[in-house]
Amino acid sequence: MARFQLGDSIIVDTERAAQHWEESTDWDGRNHINRATGSQWYHEDLYRSKKGRYYLVSSSNYQCTRDSAEELTPREAAIWLLKNGHDLPEELAGHEEEVLE
Repeated sequence: MARFQLGDSIIVDTERAAQHWEESTDWDGRNHINRATGSQWYHEDLYRSKKGRYYLVSSSNYQCTRDSAEELTPREAAIWLLKNGHDLPEELAGHEEEVLE
């Protein structure tokens, strides 16, 4: 778990998140490939804060890279969740039709 500074005032603390969704991977015969990044080396997890904001935390297996976080819109969070095979939480259910079009 980690803490990230976004801008001047937002701090993302993954330990205090209200919800957490892990990336999904597919086996290509040799490696597990992340559905969202299309890579075996780059990873993403989605978090929802207690205030209802969605944050994507990105990491890499490469040395000398730092984990990072970015805030996603509800629509972007819905796209990420569906791409990774997760059910949408109730507050994002309204985005499902829009995302699947």
